Amino acid sequence: MRQPVRPLHRGFARSMRTDATKAENMLWQALRNRQLNGLKFKRQVPLDGYILDFACFEARLIIEVDGSQHAELQRDTVRDRHFETRGFGILRFWNEEVERNLDAVCGAILQAADGRG
Repeated sequence: MRQPVRPLHRGFARSMRTDATKAENMLWQALRNRQLNGLKFKRQVPLDGYILDFACFEARLIIEVDGSQHAELQRDTVRDRHFETRGFGILRFWNEEVERNLDAVCGAILQAADGRG
């Protein structure tokens, strides 16, 4: 079900797509075009007033790729709880983790998606 998105959020999400981190770009290359086990991912998705790094709606899975600025942020905890109560699974990876071990990250995503779709 599509939800209306405020133009401000839509524009912010669009700018985040063009200004992605190296780790986000690396992961996007592995996720795009249903390359990961046929799962359809979208990136920088505005939803419920938040912008999700990556989302697979068929598996109800959200992937976040975080830098050090996210260490122990209460806002992230509140956000994760918001989406968990709506039936989403959330995976968080550090930028460095994606850059150094993309295969393991993709494996963790596949494992989390298994049975959610």
